[in-house]
Amino acid sequence: MARRKKEPKSVHREKIASAASVLFMERGIAATSMDDIARVAGYSKATLYVYFENKEEIIGILVLNSMKKLYHYIASALEQKETTKEQYNIICQGLIQYQEEFPFYFKMVLDKINIDFERHDYLPEEKETYQIGEEINEKIKEFLISGIDKGDLRSNLKIMPTIFVFWGMLSGLIQLAENKEEYIKKAMGLSKSQFLEYGFHMLYCSIADSGE
Repeated sequence: MARRKKEPKSVHREKIASAASVLFMERGIAATSMDDIARVAGYSKATLYVYFENKEEIIGILVLNSMKKLYHYIASALEQKETTKEQYNIICQGLIQYQEEFPFYFKMVLDKINIDFERHDYLPEEKETYQIGEEINEKIKEFLISGIDKGDLRSNLKIMPTIFVFWGMLSGLIQLAENKEEYIKKAMGLSKSQFLEYGFHMLYCSIADSGE
């Protein structure tokens, strides 16, 4: 125990969160107890509560960490000095990479996050997750406006609704390809990557200027 006290608190939190992530993906959140997390992480249950108040706080950390990765993927894509279509393709590949690295949190992050911060019982990680989500939306907004200014995207796009449609359709397409991979191969003769490439192109055509 003395060795643990010498390590920064962040090190212990990371170890515990990593163990919880494995269990959540294997068993699901509801079926995973704090006892389970403590055992896999190599801590006593009492020690676990020194670093996390409850399971919800651990979940908050994991979702936040995955959101930071998603922001990095999107920001990196938009830093590329490429055409609008090439930037779009890089964003799509970033989302695929995110889903493959964080399949469990992919669904959670794109499903529902807390936006009510008037109350006092929210976790600090929830607010930071929301703020990162807003930063991602701002990046997509910049991408859309840039594409419009270049004449690559339709000038009549309503920015905020387009951002939400963008997320809904892209995330839905990626999740569908993951869940129905065998069916897509059997019924369409397409690999998952081929199906996604076709779907991404269809979505881009829906926002591209008619001259594209």
